[in-house]
Amino acid sequence: MDDDRRVKPEDYDTRLMTLKAAHRALDERINQLVLEPTISLLELQRLKKQKLVLKDRIAHLERYRIPDIIA
Repeated sequence: MDDDRRVKPEDYDTRLMTLKAAHRALDERINQLVLEPTISLLELQRLKKQKLVLKDRIAHLERYRIPDIIA
């Protein structure tokens, strides 16, 4: 995730919005898949892993977005 440190501060919001949109899309697809009569457990597992990866990237970016201020 070293590439996140090279992101300009003004680009964090755009990148976060993109990642969050992808996370929501995966969540919607997972919910659709669960409702299908013939559920593909392999696809469900793969989508959940992708969703976790996105969640980690979002958390990582949010940590670098908020500066450490020592009060």
